[in-house]
Amino acid sequence: MSQITFYEARGWEWMLACEDEIRSIEKNNTWTLMELPHGAKAIGLKWVFKLKRNSDGSINKHKARLVAKGYVQRYGIDFEEVFAPVARLETIRFLIGLAASRGWEIHHLDVKTAFLHGELKEIVYVSQPEGFEVKGSENKVYKLHKALYGLRQAPRAWNNKLNQILMELKFVKCSKEPSVYRKAIGDSLLLIAVYVDDLFVTGTNRRIIDEFKDEMATKFDMSDLGKLTYYLGMEVKQHDGGIMLNQKRYALKILEEAGMENSNPVHTPMESGLKLSKAGEEKILTPPCSERMLAAYDIYFTQDRILCYSVGVLSRYMQNPKESHGVAMKQCLRYLQGTTTLGLTFERSTSKVPRLIGYSDSSHNVDPDDGKSTTGHIFYLGESPITWCSQKQETVALSSCEAEFMAGTEAARQAIWLQDLLGEITGTTRERVVIRIDNQSAIALTKNPVFHGRSKHIHTRYHFIRECVENEQIEVEHVPGEKQKADILTKALGRIKFKEMRDLMGVQDLEKTDFKLKGENVEVSLKKA
Repeated sequence: MSQITFYEARGWEWMLACEDEIRSIEKNNTWTLMELPHGAKAIGLKWVFKLKRNSDGSINKHKARLVAKGYVQRYGIDFEEVFAPVARLETIRFLIGLAASRGWEIHHLDVKTAFLHGELKEIVYVSQPEGFEVKGSENKVYKLHKALYGLRQAPRAWNNKLNQILMELKFVKCSKEPSVYRKAIGDSLLLIAVYVDDLFVTGTNRRIIDEFKDEMATKFDMSDLGKLTYYLGMEVKQHDGGIMLNQKRYALKILEEAGMENSNPVHTPMESGLKLSKAGEEKILTPPCSERMLAAYDIYFTQDRILCYSVGVLSRYMQNPKESHGVAMKQCLRYLQGTTTLGLTFERSTSKVPRLIGYSDSSHNVDPDDGKSTTGHIFYLGESPITWCSQKQETVALSSCEAEFMAGTEAARQAIWLQDLLGEITGTTRERVVIRIDNQSAIALTKNPVFHGRSKHIHTRYHFIRECVENEQIEVEHVPGEKQKADILTKALGRIKFKEMRDLMGVQDLEKTDFKLKGENVEVSLKKA
């Protein structure tokens, strides 16, 4: 919804939401009313209103948030350190893949008014909230003891508080992903991923998940959202055979913002062999066309790896888009229009710890402006796709072998992180990660310094993959080009080839897939004891 002011939000639902917010603040001993000391400055407050929706788009509740105008804060006076880790989308997919492979349930917890629990080290004063001024003391201000939303240090203060609580509950923070915590309980394992005030919870059995919920309810007021159905824009369906993800709701929102919700669908997101350039003598796009480019760029953040390459190419022309870029953007959105029901499937595995397998590929000299190649890689946990990348290489490659070798090193970097994360989370021995490449010359370069005359100029940073092979952290295998799953991340393909590659990657129409949901998803309020 568009932003409204306090005096525009006169409906009883919004007023109840405001009163609930003030009660939470005062219950938490967040502030003290006092005169503003001489020389001090008070930070203004504002109300922010939001409709919280269910996974089907229906209204869940009206939410009012009292927010400090943190943009006026001064470094060294009102705040110092501000960084707070949050779970990355690829980490969440990694955990979903792990949970699906083992048949674990995933639950969703929300900490109510989370930032109000963060304790402040700095002295901060704020004005009284609009509509809730204390009669007879309108000129006084509040001195904060704990953080408010909007303060620059609020996320860090909250994260420090949550970290303290989880440590007290005997969790261990993962060194490779500081937003993930693990707790071994006998033969059982409990995993928590943190995204601000949303907790992603999964583990070996339902009992340890319920025990964690009870423990957290003694520390904070919690909303138990039941089994995970919606997280970071992803719609989640848990069933007996695994887990399904798609972003239909988010995709429809992008199409609406771009004015393309009634467009005719197409079979591919980009024409095969299309060469876009910054140098063409074309008319420059003006709003709203250029704003639609921004909406198209948002697609990059969806789970659909099929769009990675085409949207990555479009993003290069965001600053000064021209007519040809607008045409390509519309095709990408029209493809999205016809594929909103497609998504990912994470299947249950028979092995205790599924193996990591990666595919690495590149397209040589595809950018007409600078001659640089495109790297693409995708990693699977067992049969579940968990992380992928499509990006332009930093250096011009003089041959397809060189481009593939450079792409392999980027894949190796990701493989090492995934390998370490899997070993740390599961407590198992780190197995070699398989990376599959379709270029025999590049594979030879990963194992030995062959072809010296043609490879002696390659920067030493790209020899990282060779070191990983020597240390037996990575195993490089050849894969035929027709089975190279990363191919779709490096170039625009024709209709038939595109469909073959999409099917090979495991993309499915989730509305045509039969499954049985696991249990009910009912929100429960857990009050702090």
